[in-house]
Amino acid sequence: MDRRKFIKGSAILGMTIAGTRQLVSKSGMYHGTTQRKIYRILSADGVNVGTLPVMRAFAGNHKDYVSPYVLFDEFGPVKVEPGADPFKVEAHPHAGVTPTSYFVKGDGHHKDSLDYDFSIGQGDFMMFSSGSGAIHMEEYGKMVDTYGDVVHGFQIWLNTPKKYKWDDPATIVHRISDMDKIVHDDYNIQVVLGELGDAKSNVETLSPAFYYHVKMKADARIDIPTDPTHNAFIYLIDGSLELHEAQQLQKNQVALYQRGDSLIQLYAEEDSEMLVLGGQPLNERVYSYGPFVMNTEEEIRKCIQNYNAGLMGDPDLVNQSHK
Repeated sequence: MDRRKFIKGSAILGMTIAGTRQLVSKSGMYHGTTQRKIYRILSADGVNVGTLPVMRAFAGNHKDYVSPYVLFDEFGPVKVEPGADPFKVEAHPHAGVTPTSYFVKGDGHHKDSLDYDFSIGQGDFMMFSSGSGAIHMEEYGKMVDTYGDVVHGFQIWLNTPKKYKWDDPATIVHRISDMDKIVHDDYNIQVVLGELGDAKSNVETLSPAFYYHVKMKADARIDIPTDPTHNAFIYLIDGSLELHEAQQLQKNQVALYQRGDSLIQLYAEEDSEMLVLGGQPLNERVYSYGPFVMNTEEEIRKCIQNYNAGLMGDPDLVNQSHK
């Protein structure tokens, strides 16, 4: 196959509030001086990645508010019948970025040019640290193929800091046992990356980042503390939220927060599920071309040359599925 025919752009605790308080709405939420202010609310767009339909919240834009993340896709939920034609993203390269996959329902299959070939189950978190360049393929897993199931999850890219862009690539899958969970009568929080209160993830990243999977019951309120110098954003998977100054967040929308304050205050108007993410901004130039995320145009050209020369692996071999 023509090695340049890769898929461009693809896979693709409640705390006490300090300070003066003002009641702002029927939710009972308070406005305080430590609350993060919302910069903008975005709506995700439906796109296809290979044969997989996804909702894309952002891709390479809004980096001042989402760094160290650079792309956010939700795949599914989609019902798959046993033996149906697979949802598959054919073998394609990455360099300079770490695509992550997190399954909230069903299972997936990952294979790459680094000789990794494994399944990703519900609650698992996979990191494909592409470094100087490697190829991977993704599809739903053997259990779904055999028995049918709903497939639902996220592929979200973490940008790689400049000093690690040309490191050797690596792949690792973290099981749900590597992540702490906060369980409360009104909510529960899976700490996929970072820490929250006494809960901590054992997953290591190349720069500080957090990633929380939050489920709230109707009429629940929580305040999530963050580092005021770090970025933070919320993606609503399902339900309806009231945010700062009574702003509403609906399903498949993302709220980008300004830096400078700590608390993200949430009120669930109905049973709601969301991801809360962020981290330390890299403050580095981003130059991207499809699956390559580098710092200069010259580095992008080098990635393309390396891929065409076969230095990232053989896509035909990676595409051979052995679930």
